[in-house]
This record gives sequence, structure tokens and C-alpha cells, in this order.
Amino acid sequence: MRPLVYVLASLSLLLSGAIFGFFYAWVCSTMWGLDAADPVVAIEAMKAMNASVRNVVFAPAFFGSSPILLITALLAVLSGFRRAAIAFALAGVVYLVGGQILTMSVNVPMNEALAATATPPDVDAARRVWQQYSQTWQFWNIVRTIASGICLLLTGFGLFLLARHEASRKQPA
Repeated sequence: MRPLVYVLASLSLLLSGAIFGFFYAWVCSTMWGLDAADPVVAIEAMKAMNASVRNVVFAPAFFGSSPILLITALLAVLSGFRRAAIAFALAGVVYLVGGQILTMSVNVPMNEALAATATPPDVDAARRVWQQYSQTWQFWNIVRTIASGICLLLTGFGLFLLARHEASRKQPA
């Protein structure tokens, strides 16, 4: 079972890093770029991105991070890696609450409301729609980015604890 813990811990790190990077990219480039664009274009571009994000490439990181982390935690505790298990479990819960649940309860409904809104052809009206959407959406995106960053750090810490545990077992008594 120990080798499986290492495989799942590595997969946990990969998925956690992928979802953190995804949210982080929205913080430091995508939304700033849309904010600088013509608001009519920004609204239409955001609608297109939101419609395209639900895909087979995005799904493993978004939906798989928490379950894989929690399975890793369970197998780690069963394999005697108690401290590492705690780190993986915390990572899974932090991402579940601050990433998945937040996204599904705040960002997705905002995206669906924007998709249902006719894009105003008037630039001033579009600017009001975009600013109202963008400011709130970005706040919550920053929150989920921080949560997924904490998840990534905890996952890395869990891997560190696994390695430290193995190193301590190999030292002569």
C-alpha cells in the first residue's frame, strides 16, 4: 500500500498545482485583460470562456483534487504516515470548501447569470454590467486562488512529511 500512497501523493500534487495555476492565471492576467478591453468584448469573451471551461481537460483538476487528496490521506494513515495524512486531509478539505464549493455556489451562478444576460450594445451600459460582474467575480476568484494555493502548500508539505518519515526509518538505530 505504501507505493500507492506515493503515487496518489504525487497525483495530488499535480492536480493541486493545476487548479491553483488555473485560478491564479485568472487573477494575474485574464481578468485584468478583460477589464482593459471594450466591455462589450469583455462580456462576450467571458461568456465564451465560461462555456468552454467545462471540459475533459479541466475536470480532473477541478473535480478530482479533493477526492484524490482525501483518498491519499486515508491510505497514508493506514500506511502509518499519520502526519502526512493530516496534511493531505487538510489540503483536501481546504480545496473542497474554498475551491469547489465556493466555485459552485458563487462563481458558477454568476457565470450563468452573465450568460443569460443580453450583452448591451451600448458601451456605457455594457461597462456597468461588466464592472458589477467583474469586481465581485474577481474577489471570489482571489479567495479560491488563496484556498487552492494553501491546498498546494499542504500537499507539498504532506510529500515532505512522507519523505522525512521514510528517511527516519532508514537511519541506523
